[in-house]
Amino acid sequence: MKAYLAIFGSRFRTLLQYRAAALAGIGTQLFFGVVRMMIFDAFYRSSSSPQPMTREQVITYIWLGQAMLLLTMLAADADVSAMIRTGNVAYEMTRPIDLYTLWFTRAFSGRAAPLLMRAIPIFIVAGLFFGMRGPASFTAGVMFMLSLFGGLLLAASMTTLLTISLLWTISGEGISRLAPAPIFFFSGIAIPLPLFPGWLQSFIAVLPIRGLIDTPLRIYMDHLAGTEAVAALAHQYFWVFMLVIAGRAVMARGLRNLVVQGG
Repeated sequence: MKAYLAIFGSRFRTLLQYRAAALAGIGTQLFFGVVRMMIFDAFYRSSSSPQPMTREQVITYIWLGQAMLLLTMLAADADVSAMIRTGNVAYEMTRPIDLYTLWFTRAFSGRAAPLLMRAIPIFIVAGLFFGMRGPASFTAGVMFMLSLFGGLLLAASMTTLLTISLLWTISGEGISRLAPAPIFFFSGIAIPLPLFPGWLQSFIAVLPIRGLIDTPLRIYMDHLAGTEAVAALAHQYFWVFMLVIAGRAVMARGLRNLVVQGG
């Protein structure tokens, strides 16, 4: 365990040094947050039919989504991709640690550090100037933190699975370009999931992708409360477990067939 904590800590501190990139990301996310807020404000002003979320809830949902945007920006680990292309992944396999846990730790820290740097300033600015509200209750705040941690684990498990696919695809360009579209659509970052039509809700409800953004955000607002919130948390952690099991199985198969050429 000490080895993985050391890897997490070193990568986390390394990523915290990219302050200029974080500042640029904060500005970009605030800009698009305002644009999205204007779009949904126009939608609510022009619609007279009842909606599953109030305008105030949607505004909070939008800003929480902007703060947590990095949970949806998943791609294969670029450093591991380079190691697989060059054959240096063979050195990774000789380390006296579990390779899957190593890559999972890298993926987790790769999401956690940039998220921390961007989310806190966006929370402050959106709360002061753009109508984002605080947690609906103390219980909602605690469960939101549990769900946010589950979202980080879910993002790390998905990223690790994308990284493992490099054992077959080498470059990883294809999967890295295909993954964002369904993730953005079904996570809630583009459109709050409660606003999707009813015939699509049962399909969305079983997908692991909703656990990245929609589940933490709706728990924060108490839109999911009580047994519904507990069930949503269980859904998140169930998919983390399933994706880890799937990732380990796929990695074992990939490493059995891996051929490293050169010398």
